[in-house]
Amino acid sequence: MNGYKWKVIIADDEPIIREGLRDAVDWDEMDFAVAGEAEDGEEALELALACRADLMLVDLNMPIMNGMALIQEVRRELPDCRIVIVTGHDEFGYAQQAIRYGVDDYILKPATPEQLAEVLHGIRDQLERSRMQEKHLKLASQQIRKNIPLLRERFCHEWIENAISVQEVEEQLRFLLLPDSPPAMVGIVRWPEVDLGQSVRSERDRQLMLFAIENIAEELIAPSPHVLFRDDFGFICAIVWESSDTALFASVEQAVVRYLKLHVVAQAVPVEGGFQGVESAYRKARGGVYKETSISPVVRRARQYLRDHYDDPQLSLERVAKAVGVSSVYLSRLFKQELGTTFVALLTQIRISKAIQLLGSTARSIADIAEAVGYESQHYFSTAFKKAVGVSPNRYRKGEAAGEDA
Repeated sequence: MNGYKWKVIIADDEPIIREGLRDAVDWDEMDFAVAGEAEDGEEALELALACRADLMLVDLNMPIMNGMALIQEVRRELPDCRIVIVTGHDEFGYAQQAIRYGVDDYILKPATPEQLAEVLHGIRDQLERSRMQEKHLKLASQQIRKNIPLLRERFCHEWIENAISVQEVEEQLRFLLLPDSPPAMVGIVRWPEVDLGQSVRSERDRQLMLFAIENIAEELIAPSPHVLFRDDFGFICAIVWESSDTALFASVEQAVVRYLKLHVVAQAVPVEGGFQGVESAYRKARGGVYKETSISPVVRRARQYLRDHYDDPQLSLERVAKAVGVSSVYLSRLFKQELGTTFVALLTQIRISKAIQLLGSTARSIADIAEAVGYESQHYFSTAFKKAVGVSPNRYRKGEAAGEDA
């Protein structure tokens, strides 16, 4: 045991019995050390708690607190402490009852040194096995904690593939120290191979860039509980709790362009249907990424310009076209061909989407929100909002909207 001595308390109201137990065996040779002796149960309990005793030899017939009461207290305060009853023949039935409280063995008085040594050897072996088991469990726990990020990634990979049951999901969430509620959204970030520049020549460079993209995504999503991982397609995926703000992933796109001068495509989809909705949200996000990848750089820049300047009531197709370097007629045609919508419809969608966020997350007046999303008139804003959502902004704020329509 590398010099470790298991701490022993001897509790008996007869001094001669305590002395006999103390002198009957070579405690040190058996890796024990007598840490204290007590003549009543109350004193024995105090000594045991003070030294965190590993073993107690307990007489059942003691004053103040008898052995049975002592055993119950020790079991509550020191559940790992081993207990051996030292009892007379006339108390043997009482001792059998005590065994039901979890004592480890008993010795009949008067005990011979051989009997005591045999019991102590058995107890020592139990303690050593428990110590080794505790050591192994501690090492395993440390290893698991060390590997939790990898375990989380594997778990989420199985989750998006619907390869585990809801019960397994709930168990894994608790085990991996993740929120035990269904996530709010699933997002995907793709770095299309066609967008790789000539400066990125090797697989090493490609992986470094992907790690850089992951770091940016991690930083932007970090305020919300999440797991970031890669799927079978090499896409960067994120399962996010507590925040359903899909604009976070648009921010990832912008940040990657700003800091890495790379073009990525990001999509996020709210999770519907609880734990089972994760797979569906992932597949929708992946489909959205593929669709986004097919959109031309001109349209993507134009759409981003709208997202950055939607609050300007003077924003026009001509101004956006000029910003991206094409004619307004050509840009209008591209919007229709690639997005299936018009400039006005897209701008309205962006403005109403932002208005919905402000209605739900702030106490600002309708007039303030109208101005914040680019409408010069509250009346015009309310008309556009009702047409898009189905109810007025006031009624929406009161919870009267069909959220799915919004």
